[in-house]
Amino acid sequence: MDTNLKISIYARSALFLIGILALLTILYLAQDIIVPLVFALLIAIVLHPVVNMITRRGVNRLAAIVITLILTFLVLTSLGILLYTQASKFGESWPALVDKFGALLNQSITVVAEYLNITPKYIHNWISKTEIEVINSSSASLGSTLTTLGGVLATVLLIPFYIFMILFYQSHLVSFTHQVFGASNNNSVNEILTQTKSIIQSYLFGLFAEFSIISIMNSAGLMILDIDYAILLGIIGALLNIIPYIGGLVAVALPMMVALATKTSGWYAFYVLAVYYFIQLIDNNYIVPVIVASKVKINGLFSVIAVIAGNYLWGISGMFLSIPLLAIIKLIFDHIEPLKPWGFLLGNIVPTSKRNYTFRKKRKIID
Repeated sequence: MDTNLKISIYARSALFLIGILALLTILYLAQDIIVPLVFALLIAIVLHPVVNMITRRGVNRLAAIVITLILTFLVLTSLGILLYTQASKFGESWPALVDKFGALLNQSITVVAEYLNITPKYIHNWISKTEIEVINSSSASLGSTLTTLGGVLATVLLIPFYIFMILFYQSHLVSFTHQVFGASNNNSVNEILTQTKSIIQSYLFGLFAEFSIISIMNSAGLMILDIDYAILLGIIGALLNIIPYIGGLVAVALPMMVALATKTSGWYAFYVLAVYYFIQLIDNNYIVPVIVASKVKINGLFSVIAVIAGNYLWGISGMFLSIPLLAIIKLIFDHIEPLKPWGFLLGNIVPTSKRNYTFRKKRKIID
């Protein structure tokens, strides 16, 4: 008698969808625990070579981890002090900028109203009504905002602790992974762990290099145009640019607003847009393909889907984590035989035709 249980493709599809839904539900409900752990794991993978370098000099591993975390804290603190000093100057001038931008907006409304033959009073009344609604909505959500900020602060304080524990118990966690998948799969597990570490380190180091280059280019471009607060706006633009496909669009809005509020000519906003567009061309065609995406082989379609899904699932944190997590998922798919087609679907290698694909396959065998 045939004891093998045969499940139809419809039942398998239903089970797969139910499993995905259950996983997404768990990820959403437990995000306060999972998100800081994922951030800590990625940062620990990046810091792991630094810890090994210090231990090779004869330093105890515990001390090496503490030294690495202190050095990381000093680097981040230096960047924070730079941003704080620039933001303080920006905050002092913010009321004047708001007044200038408001005057420019009123002037623009008058011009548009005359062109459309509409009384400016109606437009101003609509804007005033909208402002009141926004203020009331903001007041109502103030409590939830403070609660959210408290949660973010708690998460930030937890991440260094998680990083320390992951680095300290690194060998223990690797041994656990081997035991879970059994001795027969040791080679595959080692390969996946090695490639995962390589991908994460390459991607995050690439992001840091991209952030540094874009910060310098943004700040230099704004300084050439004599835009106020060029360094602050350049760094903020580079931070937003880290968010794939979406951040670059948001990053140009703030310097354009500052240009409109501080310059006598509206052409400066257009100049800012032109400079940022030129920087984006360099970033998208040279920096990202060579520095950032050299190890993360994900096609553009699923990159965009991952960023949007990450935003719905975990907010801004999900947008930052979406690409490296998707790269890890693809790596796992590539090493599991039934899931290899899904890994191929996520990849960025698309054969132009069956004939060319067969030719490349034969050539690879000959080589």
